[in-house]
Amino acid sequence: MGTVKGVILDESALLVEGNDDDKNVSLLQPGVESLIRTLFLSGIRIGIAYSVDLTDDKVSILKRIASLYSLHCFILNDPVNEVVMPEWCNVETGSVIYLVSSKKELCLSKLRSYNWLIVVRNVVGCESSCEFDTSNVVWIENLEEFPLTICRLNKRFSGNNVLTVGYVMKPSRVEDFAKRGVFPLCPTQNGLMFVPLVSKLPLSSQLKDVDIVLHKATDEILSIEEDKLTFTQNMQELQRYLDQHQDLCVVDPLNNIYPLLDRLEIQQVLLGLLELNSEGRYLIRGAHFLKVDNFIEFNFATGLADAGLSLPCIVKPKVACGVSDAHKMAIVFRVDDFKNLSVPLPAVIQEYVDHSSTLYKFYVLGEKVFYAVKKSIPNADILTKFSNGDDLKPLLFDSLKSLPTTESIIVDSGVGNNGTTSNVPIDLKLVTDAANWLRRRLHLTVFGFDVVIQEGTHDHVIVDVNYLPSFKEVPDEIAIPAFWEAIRNKFDSKLSK
Repeated sequence: MGTVKGVILDESALLVEGNDDDKNVSLLQPGVESLIRTLFLSGIRIGIAYSVDLTDDKVSILKRIASLYSLHCFILNDPVNEVVMPEWCNVETGSVIYLVSSKKELCLSKLRSYNWLIVVRNVVGCESSCEFDTSNVVWIENLEEFPLTICRLNKRFSGNNVLTVGYVMKPSRVEDFAKRGVFPLCPTQNGLMFVPLVSKLPLSSQLKDVDIVLHKATDEILSIEEDKLTFTQNMQELQRYLDQHQDLCVVDPLNNIYPLLDRLEIQQVLLGLLELNSEGRYLIRGAHFLKVDNFIEFNFATGLADAGLSLPCIVKPKVACGVSDAHKMAIVFRVDDFKNLSVPLPAVIQEYVDHSSTLYKFYVLGEKVFYAVKKSIPNADILTKFSNGDDLKPLLFDSLKSLPTTESIIVDSGVGNNGTTSNVPIDLKLVTDAANWLRRRLHLTVFGFDVVIQEGTHDHVIVDVNYLPSFKEVPDEIAIPAFWEAIRNKFDSKLSK
């Protein structure tokens, strides 16, 4: 048999009867829609099968969800009419799984003729009257186990060269990646399968079948107080497991991502970029910066000068991610306006670099580096006009939601478009050297950083570094294989040590 190419979901595994007060009510089992969406986004073909005597209301429920995902919905045991199944049910290049409940009365001889693999969801108190050939049947206790079961079967058919990647991140991020085909359940060309690690199952039982853990730990932060992180219970459990199983490959170890959670620490890391600079090349560096713990008592006039900063400056919370106000920022034009600033403390005051509204977003996927060009915040003179001349109030914004771009300034204030686009070409060799330097320095597999080119000096300034970005500005057909390759290489290099 080949790897799993399709799944037939029997109505008995999908529907639950109504309560005793209303025998006619029927609903989907908890977790069904989530399972179907996971399967749909993983690229596996899906069909829904039901019995010829199923009531109309139940058929309607099945057809609704089938229509939502354009799935084939068909009668499996029609004694009068020929069963019209999807063409892929008879493919010779792969296996088809039939998921059914133990409460279903099955015609085993008919199922054997289809040569399907049978996965039975065991329903307590509903022991099946059928005696299955155990070599062709897998039992599971709940629907959440099904994706991992597919991975187990694929591994059995494909051998040890296929690896299971268990991933943990917030649902919206999973959705974003999965829609683009990043998380297939069937093996990629380099032998990776992706399965969600779900909180409804014991984590240790899932990780026994996982070769690589991929996480976005910053999605799982509950709070950061006095440099102490508090993760969700699920992430704490994962952390304990990883501490006890240090041979398990992780993309990336939690200790490696900690510098990216702290804007002050990453700014200090970027000071090391000076070793890359040489005569005859543009300068690559981090932005000048200053830490401040108190906006009222600090002597900004002296402090800014000592740090090589001049106004305007951009003020950012020291905490870079994981909490609600980590992206609440301000651009400050006057020293006096620091005193009543609403940016969370402690904060990092960072050099505001005039860069002609042009931002270069770089993505490091293993040893490969990609970039995209985006519109950014305007130069200081445009911002000054936006702040109404003499009344230079701080410009507050949330960097996750929207930046004060040239276009927004024109719309909001009526300022003429005096913004320019940089005509200084970026030195890709220089920034690629910096990307490789950061990869070695931070020991990270997948990360991103933003670069601006300073007007006048043409310094290449790194203004932000982040872990496991979406890299969606890079075409999927280029970025996704590079992402898979980076993960595979991480595993292979750990194995060879």
